[in-house]
Amino acid sequence: MKVIYVAGKYRGKTESEVFDNIIKARKVAIKLWQRGYAVICPHTNSMFMGSLISDTGFLEGDLEIVARCDAIYMLDNWRDSEGAQAELRLAVDRKLEILYEENDE
Repeated sequence: MKVIYVAGKYRGKTESEVFDNIIKARKVAIKLWQRGYAVICPHTNSMFMGSLISDTGFLEGDLEIVARCDAIYMLDNWRDSEGAQAELRLAVDRKLEILYEENDE
């Protein structure tokens, strides 16, 4: 079973936008589990912990998780996230399988 990491925008201007981003990622995670992947979804792993851990701490941890995965799934909002962009760069460097939501059928 391949381990896949869901990457995309987490932050928002309001708590409602953050919630929407979490729900979006969760829906994709469910779909990927149903396809046979073991899914790492950081949006749900650390939801609403933003004030407890530094942004740098989260990014370093997320990059460590990406490094241990077989694949990465880029949500269609990944370009709006500096963290997701860094995760994609690492995935490219490590030659992980890369899937994009905008190409997903």
